[in-house]
Amino acid sequence: MTWNERFIELFQRCLALYQGGNSDFQTYYTQEDLSFLASIGYKPRELFDFIEDLADEGVPAESTALLIAAVRRDYFQVIQNQQHSSKEILPSDLPARDEELEGIGYLPRIIKKAEAKLRGELDPNIMFGCGGDRGFLGRNGNIHPADFLRQIWAANGDHSKIAAFVKKSSNES
Repeated sequence: MTWNERFIELFQRCLALYQGGNSDFQTYYTQEDLSFLASIGYKPRELFDFIEDLADEGVPAESTALLIAAVRRDYFQVIQNQQHSSKEILPSDLPARDEELEGIGYLPRIIKKAEAKLRGELDPNIMFGCGGDRGFLGRNGNIHPADFLRQIWAANGDHSKIAAFVKKSSNES
């Protein structure tokens, strides 16, 4: 089984548990599941956040969760050499929702979240791809969250490149 098939199988199994009334994600995973998630640079809560939103809100799709996981996995393998970061970004570390970059509200916040997502540094209470992020990406050219992560990676800390990407995406929609 390839990693993506295993991710989907785990996602579907956990989704069924959640839909069956079990909201304690810590009971979802076997030791083998936890080892698998760690091998792709993922934390158990990250998977649960996508499951919970899909079950409760109908979005994001299972395929979106997989594509985001693929970007994180690639970054984890290529840039981090499969070494987990010891840092964690707390909710208090995030820019305010109304903060702007080049006139684009919310952009500093989603950039910080995306950078932390790539590095595996999100506090369990922060989700990249949450409703606020999805709203921002939808209003600004209907950018796919995985594509936004790839742009963050390619920009390598140059936030003006991200602002230019968002502006271009907004103009093309």
